[in-house]
Amino acid sequence: MRSILCALMCLTLLVSCSNSEEIDQVEPEKLARVQIGDRYGFINTKGRYVINPQFDDARQFSEGLAGVEIGRKWGFIDTTGTIVINPQFGNAVWFSEGLAGVKIGRKWGFINTTGAIVINPQFDEAGQFSEGLAGVKIGRKWGFIDMKGAIVINPQFDRAWWFSEGLAGVKIGRKWGFIDMKGAIVINPQFDRAWWFSEGLAGVKIGRKWGFIDTKGAIVITPQFDDARQFSEGLAGVEIGDKWGFIDTTGAIVINPQFDRAWFFSE
Repeated sequence: MRSILCALMCLTLLVSCSNSEEIDQVEPEKLARVQIGDRYGFINTKGRYVINPQFDDARQFSEGLAGVEIGRKWGFIDTTGTIVINPQFGNAVWFSEGLAGVKIGRKWGFINTTGAIVINPQFDEAGQFSEGLAGVKIGRKWGFIDMKGAIVINPQFDRAWWFSEGLAGVKIGRKWGFIDMKGAIVINPQFDRAWWFSEGLAGVKIGRKWGFIDTKGAIVITPQFDDARQFSEGLAGVEIGDKWGFIDTTGAIVINPQFDRAWFFSE
């Protein structure tokens, strides 16, 4: 039941949130971002406001911190809503493995949880660190750097996701495939879109429909969905028509499509 509540918290503007001003103390990573009008705040799994809507934009919490936009600058708050890294960046993504990508001027670099720059801004775009590597864009191509900022996979891809379960989705031309951590292609580019691997499966789009493949590239859930999310705790959100529900790893529907949007289960 608790898992269902966590998933429902991820529904954009569909959660019936309490108007209570009460602030609840909760542990990191158990908060959901919600938008009320033109402001963003955070609720807990009971639907109560923990951080009242007050930000122009916000990222989800990760490693106890969330990026928030105030005015036109991004900083970071903790789970009580206290600003711990002052808004000063043109953009920011979430923390992962102790680092977060931030935009300073026209370039992206990385900061640590104190706000100190540890990888100087030099990239045209940047993703998150995962399994020790982060995707970065230099010019028109994406490659990967390590946590010291050294390039370990040369920029050569038109787009790239982060590594998960030893593989990363990359776009070459108009198709998506997967590489290993040495940059070698292990699943040939053949998909119109692809997500990252989670629990041994990755969502892929073939034509107009989404299905799932295993880490060898074999289709294990036939493309049949209008959209799909990654698996988490054995379930994945899928869109059928204009409603979202959840399937298990066999492709069977376990929560009927009824939501306008859905993400993934946690906790």
